[in-house]
Amino acid sequence: MQSAPGDALAAHIKKWMMTIVRDPQDLDEHAWRRLWSGYNAFYGAQISEAITASTWKRMLDPTSPIFGRVAVSQTAVVGFTVSVLHEGTWTIAPICYLEDLFVDQNYRLHGLGRLLVEDLVDLAKARGWSRLYWHTQAKNRARSLYDKFAVADDFVRYRLIFNDF
Repeated sequence: MQSAPGDALAAHIKKWMMTIVRDPQDLDEHAWRRLWSGYNAFYGAQISEAITASTWKRMLDPTSPIFGRVAVSQTAVVGFTVSVLHEGTWTIAPICYLEDLFVDQNYRLHGLGRLLVEDLVDLAKARGWSRLYWHTQAKNRARSLYDKFAVADDFVRYRLIFNDF
């Protein structure tokens, strides 16, 4: 028996609605590391174990300006954000830099990236942050999602890297 066209949409909506975004917990570490590895592979980055361990630890530390959020579908961690809350010179209220966003490839195109960004937008409004910003590679396919939230500006990034540890 063939399903009706609306059945696929209903299943998609049901799957999306069963996904929550929350703070990471100790028990999420293995799943987060799997996703983190995929994220770094996507960008061709070689991140040391020391940095990975430190990032995880700082995400769980309530006194750290680095914080994470995880998307959980049923019981599986299927996406994450890692952000940095910092001060700025053009505002009094904190600024949030969304440094990392990743969704498991098996869960892409189901609205989870949007859900993760919307989660940060909601946190920004609830906590009184002045800004939320991020950057990505010009060729990143996720730009079609990002363009729904904000318009890319004309700033050019310059980087000096002195060490990665």
